[in-house]
Amino acid sequence: MEVDCGTDVSFKGEDDITVYNSSNWAERGFCKKCGSHLFYRLKESRQHLVPVGLFDEQAHYVFESQVFIDKKPSFYSFSNKTNDMTEAEIFEMYGSSQE
Repeated sequence: MEVDCGTDVSFKGEDDITVYNSSNWAERGFCKKCGSHLFYRLKESRQHLVPVGLFDEQAHYVFESQVFIDKKPSFYSFSNKTNDMTEAEIFEMYGSSQE
C-alpha cells in the first residue's frame, strides 16, 4: 500500500538511497544500507508513491485504489469500494508494454 506524495518530494540521507530502473516508465528507490523499499517513482512526471508503512501518522489516509486487480490472489480482498485497475488498464495508461 502506497501513498501518492506527488512530485515535490525530498528525502533525508539521499546518499543512502539507490534507484533501480524497474520498467520503461518507473523506477524504485531503496535504502543502500538495509534494502528497504522507499518509493516507486514515475519517470515522466516524477510522481512519488511511498509505502504507507514509512509514515508515523496513517489515520488520515484513505484506501481508494487498487492496481493489477486481475492479478490478485482470490483470497486477497478488502471490504471497502476502491477504484480498481487491471494490468491492461495500467499499461494502457502509461502507453507502454509490460517491460
